[in-house]
Amino acid sequence: MQVLLIIQEILSTPAILVGLMALLGLALQKKAATDVVKGTIKTIVGFLVLSAGSAFLQSGSLNDFGVIFNYAFSVNGVVPNNEAIVTAALTQYASDTAWIMMFGMVANIVIARFSRMNYIFLTGHHTLYMACMIAIVLTVGGLSGWQLILGGSLILGLVMVIFPALAQPTMKKLTGTDDVGFGHFSTIGYWFAAQIGKLVGGKAMKEGKGKSTEDINFPKWLSFMRDTTVAISITMMVIFIVVCAVASTRPDYAAAVAEGALSSTALGGYTNWIVYALVCGMNFAGGIYIILSGVRLILAEIVPAFKGIADKLVPNAKPAIDCPVVFPYAPNAVLIGFLVSFVGGIVGMFILLGINPTFGNTLPIILPGVVPHFFCGATAGVFANTHGGLKGCIIGSFLHGLLITFLPVITMPIMGDLGYASTTFSDADFCGVGIVLGYISRLLQGTPLLIVCIVFFLLPIIYNFVAPKKKAE
Repeated sequence: MQVLLIIQEILSTPAILVGLMALLGLALQKKAATDVVKGTIKTIVGFLVLSAGSAFLQSGSLNDFGVIFNYAFSVNGVVPNNEAIVTAALTQYASDTAWIMMFGMVANIVIARFSRMNYIFLTGHHTLYMACMIAIVLTVGGLSGWQLILGGSLILGLVMVIFPALAQPTMKKLTGTDDVGFGHFSTIGYWFAAQIGKLVGGKAMKEGKGKSTEDINFPKWLSFMRDTTVAISITMMVIFIVVCAVASTRPDYAAAVAEGALSSTALGGYTNWIVYALVCGMNFAGGIYIILSGVRLILAEIVPAFKGIADKLVPNAKPAIDCPVVFPYAPNAVLIGFLVSFVGGIVGMFILLGINPTFGNTLPIILPGVVPHFFCGATAGVFANTHGGLKGCIIGSFLHGLLITFLPVITMPIMGDLGYASTTFSDADFCGVGIVLGYISRLLQGTPLLIVCIVFFLLPIIYNFVAPKKKAE
């Protein structure tokens, strides 16, 4: 039993999981022991650097911005946050989540090997979150014990290849290669933004009349804005100053600061909100710099290592990497996508406030969470820009912001008692899978629901063997 617990802990640690993938790939290529050790360690370190950047953002600037924004504009409601809802859910579903995650990764390898969607999903924390969400919904659907673990693992393995497959056409166009997949469970939103971008700006881009976000020509005196770190710092400093200025006009502002209500340490230990806003803006840019450094380190090691897996276990396997993998390809789109998606979230919030009386004030009011709008909005901006340029990026990101505002409203009622929590899943794929699986579980309870899970898993494999394959050009 102790061995199983150790294995569960290893497989639920994203950095170790990615490192093991690199180790396996290098070992299968019969690389020298020194190369295996070096590649494995650098991959783990790269993931830790990426995770450190994300944690630095979420526990610092992003978290404080959300608190100050809510305080400044006097809004109360549900803040979508994957980490928060999973933390709440694991008190009840920890064991089921761990088993679903472990066997779900095995199911991922199986379906990648025997279907045409040959992606290995490497975003460990999202694998954990999706396992937790599936455990919740299937439990509400009457599954428990081995049936819950089997059904949940198969569904998890399935979505770990479906969503990378959905994103791959854009990834191929963006990166210029078909060697790297995309593994982040908000792909429905990114695909949606990409289609909007293609619709509103695709024709102009094909004709050479469109303008990419990366073609923006700043005046000479603004040439320093071409530096991503500088551009993000200045933009976020301005945003923090505006929000802090509004917060400072509230009559109870001094008391809120004294009590530490506006951040974990009362404006981060600063007595002047202007200084605090400037530091937070630059902290934000520092977090992005750390994330990008981690991504570069991971890609430098894991892509060559994956050749071993591709050759030995899963022919033509593609590593599906976390969303920051696309950030270096369109830094301007990252910033524009975040800001415009956040505006879409604010508009969506006011729409919910406006229509709530029509529904007897029963709708949850979804507040614009900075974390999902940054990571998901930024990625949506890159996807939309890839197909529709600047125009596509702006419109696609805005509609993406609306999408991840309204999807949680539909998701919350299907999550049983957790649907009444003050937070919920934020990213589009969690909501999409939850909605589909949730409504199926309302129609089919217990064993019939398990059978549906098995059928869904087998369909891509059966299709691979019975449907004619396209001839290689």
